[in-house]
Amino acid sequence: DVQLQASGGGLVQAGGSLRLSCRVSGLTFGSSAIAWFRQAPGKEREGVACIVSDNDDTELADSVKGRFTIASDNAKNTVYLQMNSLKSEDTAVYYCETWNAGREYWGQGTLVTVSS
Repeated sequence: DVQLQASGGGLVQAGGSLRLSCRVSGLTFGSSAIAWFRQAPGKEREGVACIVSDNDDTELADSVKGRFTIASDNAKNTVYLQMNSLKSEDTAVYYCETWNAGREYWGQGTLVTVSS
């Protein structure tokens, strides 16, 4: 079964950095698109970043370009979201997500709180 385990969230001051990790199992990691989404209190879930490791193909939402990067380690089946220059509006629960055999899978979420 496909499983995603997100970690790395926490409390950080504005301007600080955090690195989130998403460990994936149960699928062919390199050829799968792994995405990060976030959901702030009272708001809809939004896409933040996505990567396909084999192609080294990445996408970032406009709101995080220049501050966040997404990367992967195929040997560890893990995707990382490096978040720099954090702002209070980045406060949210961050989820990793993927699709496999026509079904969508989500990690459990990790809370990022940015204090101003």
